[in-house]
Amino acid sequence: MAPRTWKRLLLAPVVAFFALVGFAAAPAQAAIWSSSEQWGNYTTSDNYTLYNNIWGSGAGSQTIWVNSSSNWGVWANHPNTGGIKSYPNAKKVVGRSVDSLSSLRSSYNVTVPSSGAYNTSYDIWDTNYNYEVMLWVNYTGPVGPLGTSQGTLTLGGHTWNVYKGSNGSNQVFSFLRTSNSTSGTVDILPILKWIKDTKGWWGNVTVGDVQFGYEITSSSGGLDFVTNSFSVSSS
Repeated sequence: MAPRTWKRLLLAPVVAFFALVGFAAAPAQAAIWSSSEQWGNYTTSDNYTLYNNIWGSGAGSQTIWVNSSSNWGVWANHPNTGGIKSYPNAKKVVGRSVDSLSSLRSSYNVTVPSSGAYNTSYDIWDTNYNYEVMLWVNYTGPVGPLGTSQGTLTLGGHTWNVYKGSNGSNQVFSFLRTSNSTSGTVDILPILKWIKDTKGWWGNVTVGDVQFGYEITSSSGGLDFVTNSFSVSSS
């Protein structure tokens, strides 16, 4: 779980690095953008923002490439040490309160490595970055959530092991899918309403970022993470 500070760093203007780089994760077609910069970011014509986002200590090299908001990927070579090194992701801003939403859904299809230590996850924030909701759809290696177990819940089309904790800056609610999935649809709104109405862990917060990506702890030797398709819809 990333500290709050890096989230704010991403709001600062960053000069994009547009030179195409030769890397193992080269897409079948020429990428419209790629970057090996720590905070490299790019906004698509349909208002998704892609971040390279190498925020953890002891990180190695990483390159993100983008064909579109729904088709992008990362090649990462982070050492086999503990601690999260990066969270390359695609972000869609919602900007609506939980109670004002009638629907918030997302679909994903990914190709991920069988080795390394990482999770493929949604990272959902309120606009003040006081609360973080993580939805892990798959995970590999010695990784785990913050906080204490809150039991098992079937909601939003999936069954999750739920955890509640804090990273010192904000509350973190983690939902870990009980079996790994590389494609599917998540009905996010019922999960947010469960946090608000059933558990009372937050109020009628305004949903800000809905991020989806790869929280990478280690990928020694270089591993490919590919998002074949991804979308977020709300009403």
